[in-house]
Amino acid sequence: QAQVLDRADRGWAWMVLLAAVLLQGLTLGFPSCIGVFFTDLQHEFQASNSETSWFPSIMVAVLHGGGPLCSILVKRFGYRFAVMLGGLLSSVGMVSSSFCKSLGQLYITAGLITGLGSCFSFQAGVTALGHYFVRWQALANAMASTGVSLGFTLWPLLSQYMLDEMGWRNTFLIFGGILLNCCVCGAIMRPVQLASGSLVQLPRPGEDSGRRYLAFDIFCQNKGYQIYTIGVTWMMMGFVLPHVYLVPYAIQNGVEERKAALLISIIGFINIFIRPLTGLLSGHRIFTGRRIYLFSLAVLLCGLSNFICIISAEFSVLIVYCVILSIAMSGIGALTFQVLMDVVEMDRFSSALGLFTVLESITLLIGPPLTGLLVDITNDFHYVFYTSSFLLISAALFMGLSFCALEKKRNLKETTKVPLDNPSRYQYNDTPTEPQPESQSTPAVVYVTSI
Repeated sequence: QAQVLDRADRGWAWMVLLAAVLLQGLTLGFPSCIGVFFTDLQHEFQASNSETSWFPSIMVAVLHGGGPLCSILVKRFGYRFAVMLGGLLSSVGMVSSSFCKSLGQLYITAGLITGLGSCFSFQAGVTALGHYFVRWQALANAMASTGVSLGFTLWPLLSQYMLDEMGWRNTFLIFGGILLNCCVCGAIMRPVQLASGSLVQLPRPGEDSGRRYLAFDIFCQNKGYQIYTIGVTWMMMGFVLPHVYLVPYAIQNGVEERKAALLISIIGFINIFIRPLTGLLSGHRIFTGRRIYLFSLAVLLCGLSNFICIISAEFSVLIVYCVILSIAMSGIGALTFQVLMDVVEMDRFSSALGLFTVLESITLLIGPPLTGLLVDITNDFHYVFYTSSFLLISAALFMGLSFCALEKKRNLKETTKVPLDNPSRYQYNDTPTEPQPESQSTPAVVYVTSI
């Protein structure tokens, strides 16, 4: 990192940044359009709400939970190979989906294969961006994250137009061709060269033998990490529900299909502007070590906003709901992994992130189908928003109150101890740490992800 890179912070790095923006729009933004096809798939396969909702649930769960597998792939073959392999898998999954004869086949093709391909392309693309940018790394990561919001805005509109013109099967076939652009993005991300002309070497598998991908030891010893992981895992079960069921809920209540798809795009469009502002606000020194309270407030607002849908399903009311929900989502998306960095030491962050995303993917997988089963039993979409509100509000209160109690307990302990130099980094870490010799310097590693 200390050496001057041949292409980093120069012209080609900005091409890599453009590719990263496109990658995040193609991968993380893609599941936002699945709700547009919900009703058509339900009619095509004569399936219940619960059965149909397994399709997007599997896709999102694999997209989030495939991180450890992607890390192994990047270490062995490099980020360029991983991005291109992910693009190929995503394309094959969607092309195969256009020929599916049952929902079970769709679970495998669009859910498992496309979800895994999207995971490879996204996470490997973030790794490539970290190699290319040194001086402007923070700016590059912030700009790359706008790709998610752009994808969230454009995918539903494109999906609704193509669905009206050619049906869901032909639309999935064309989506397979669009997702092949991930391979083009991977081709742009050629390996970085040092000033000496040698390539940046990725760590060999044996060099990281002391680090575990799933940090169960941190979960047992670090109270802050334990509380935060449980809270976010619980939260995710309710967080994803409006994205899956908002479009079918609006259509059932008389909203035109094109307008219903527009609701998801409104959420994405507002995210483009609010998310960077949230990041700037949370970076103020006032919130150092206290970002968890901002995060809990955003989760609470997200849960309370669902009651707007319960009151009325008119299009104008749903627009108000989408605006408020988007503001809350921006806070959650901007702070989720920043708070994780606050509660875990950076030299163990990657392993802590592995357990965090795997547990998160479990609730992302089971949340929509269980809620769909409730809708099938009651024949009332209002229970989607009741369930989401309960899960989000309870998670927000659990995290906020637990960290408040933990902070008071820690303040009492620190009255007889020397305060730490970096309170935001070790604010909630009860695990004793060993001081590092000043002669040894650890390269900074930046992890970027989005919701």
